[in-house]
Amino acid sequence: MHAITIPEPGGPEALVWDEVPDPVPGEGEVLVEVAASAVNRADILQRQGFYDPPPGASRYPGLECSGRIAALGPGVSGWAVGDEVCALLSGGGYAEKVAVPAGQLLPVPEGVGLRAAAALPEVVCTVWSNVFMIAHLRPGETLLVHGGSSGIGTMAIQLAKAVGAKVAVTAGTKEKLEYCGELGAEILVNYREQDFVEEVKAATDGAGADVILDNMGAKYLDRNIQTLAVNGRLAVIGMQGGIKGELNLAALLNKRAAVTAASLRARPLEEKAAIVAAVREHVWPLLSGGHVRPVVDRELPMSDAAAAHRVVEESSHIGKVLLITP
Repeated sequence: MHAITIPEPGGPEALVWDEVPDPVPGEGEVLVEVAASAVNRADILQRQGFYDPPPGASRYPGLECSGRIAALGPGVSGWAVGDEVCALLSGGGYAEKVAVPAGQLLPVPEGVGLRAAAALPEVVCTVWSNVFMIAHLRPGETLLVHGGSSGIGTMAIQLAKAVGAKVAVTAGTKEKLEYCGELGAEILVNYREQDFVEEVKAATDGAGADVILDNMGAKYLDRNIQTLAVNGRLAVIGMQGGIKGELNLAALLNKRAAVTAASLRARPLEEKAAIVAAVREHVWPLLSGGHVRPVVDRELPMSDAAAAHRVVEESSHIGKVLLITP
């Protein structure tokens, strides 16, 4: 098969479409013929040499894919060759085939195309596990999403609205904010021109956000704490703004607030399977019913993954950028 390899860390040109051995599904795994994968910020960090795959995972980038089951490994039940699926991966999505633990498979939702389904697993599992399983967003509460026009952001807006929450977002252009508004966000903050602390507090009568989904890390830490409501929960899922920040514990104590940080890639198989099962139970009916949908900015050939990485690094996209196999 062919896959995107990274012989040496570097810029987008470091991604090489190369011929490699086919993967073989092990105990409890299935082999998926990949129709599409999607670009995540973690893939860019891996390409740059800053985010190695966990032990035992594929060395090829790609944290999600869609396709058809080509073979079943020993001990797998409940799936059949030919089933159309999408999958949460620890790596290996930028390839024509990938071996996936059966607990990380999801059926392609009714009404969603096979390629578009590749935009779902990583973002849905990230949002559901952090915003709902950890931060326990409830109806009537306010969710602030940084990077509202990203793949994570567009899904977080839709899921929060589906459960009856109010949504605030930050984004860097009028076009992106308008799109977030179309998805259901009510508080639209241009972070280049406005202070999200002031804007969110003004829109909530001074209360602030009950839950904040943050991809920036250190850069926003203090201002996020300022923005939190009493009993608020800050869920950190990225470090685009740095890894070390100063935390005002007095402010946190006064608000009886909490800060959590979690990633998906290195979690044990059992934890990932539990998240995937919860997503299938709670989110898949919303997708099949048309209440939530994947947002795809564009599709590019997987062999041209470098161009896709440039798009994501420029932040010129809305939603997900997909990589399509030949």
